[in-house]
Amino acid sequence: MTGRRRILRAMAVAPVVTGIGCVCALGRDPGEALDALCRGERPIADASALGKEAMPFPVFTVFESILGETRSRSAADTLRLAVVAADAAFAMARLPEGGRRGMGVVMGTTAGTALHFLAGYDAFRRGDPGDGADIADYFSSNLALRLGGRFGLGGPAVTLSNACTSGTDAIGLAADMVRLGVCDRVLCGGADALSLVPHSGFARLMIADREPCRPFDRDRAGLNLGEGAAVLVLESPAAARERGATALGFVAGFGQAADAHHLTAPHPEGRGLETAIRRAFLDADLQMEDVAFVNAHGTATRENDKVEGRTLARLLPGVPVWAGKGATGHALGAAGAIEAALTLAALGEGRLPPSAGFRTVDPEIGVVPTSGTSVPALPCALSTSLGFGGGNAALLLGGCP
Repeated sequence: MTGRRRILRAMAVAPVVTGIGCVCALGRDPGEALDALCRGERPIADASALGKEAMPFPVFTVFESILGETRSRSAADTLRLAVVAADAAFAMARLPEGGRRGMGVVMGTTAGTALHFLAGYDAFRRGDPGDGADIADYFSSNLALRLGGRFGLGGPAVTLSNACTSGTDAIGLAADMVRLGVCDRVLCGGADALSLVPHSGFARLMIADREPCRPFDRDRAGLNLGEGAAVLVLESPAAARERGATALGFVAGFGQAADAHHLTAPHPEGRGLETAIRRAFLDADLQMEDVAFVNAHGTATRENDKVEGRTLARLLPGVPVWAGKGATGHALGAAGAIEAALTLAALGEGRLPPSAGFRTVDPEIGVVPTSGTSVPALPCALSTSLGFGGGNAALLLGGCP
């Protein structure tokens, strides 16, 4: 059986993507972001949006029209990004309100966005009960519960906080819920607004770059943080057919694994990542040669890129590797969801962008990321995520051939 036939067989039973909403530093929707990627745009900014306490490490912020002067520097910012993306996903899916009843919602974010609760932490240490604002902020942080209430979904609501794999894990769990018949439809993805806590934390760990980051580059010196949200409407093939929905793509397979090697570093041999990738292919009943490209985690940190690059070179030799964080920044719990949305856009439009920031080959890695715009050879791609604590996740995504 040829690769294309295997892909078509996998897509026939895979959960269908009927709506995509995505907001990041590059644009307000996946198409706009993909255009900017193909043009080589890198909208990096200073960290003044985080306040005067911010350290001098640049960031990728969303458009001012989305948060702008109303940025609260609290969990409410993350919720607003999630709502913007969910609104867009529902509009694209053209799902009537009656079709939302019983719909599940699974959202990923970092630490439940509790990283934003600086005022609450300070008040607690001083023994000050405060005015209740920190409690309201806490409830804003349960993205799935808040989105479920806002859009009248009524199905299971799950918020995942699994570091930088959260958005990918949320999409994978949602796909499992659809396949197992828990829900016919699930809203899923990830969201994270910039926060002073991780911004300072990555700097203190000495894995942040004072210049625009360079994924997989020989001279890479660390990451830049970003922010955003991406949300997918997933439906069972039967539910999508019943209402005549247009398929924008498919979630063909998902795999995850924990290597439990180090608090912040991946296993040097990429054991967890390899296991997650193999599980995704097993889940989809596809072969390694069936993917057109890999949308890599590619943080531009020394160890992550070396481990991920060597693992991809070993498992998928010759498959193009695209690294997008040089243009979006690392959006933490939203990163995997944003990359899934951009992967689907690349498959749908038949355009594979260059890897922003890459200039010089690193012979230690074994991977040379994309340096120009090309055309995907097959309608299937792999998107990978790695996170603190040893988390690894992989999604196999299909376009519409």
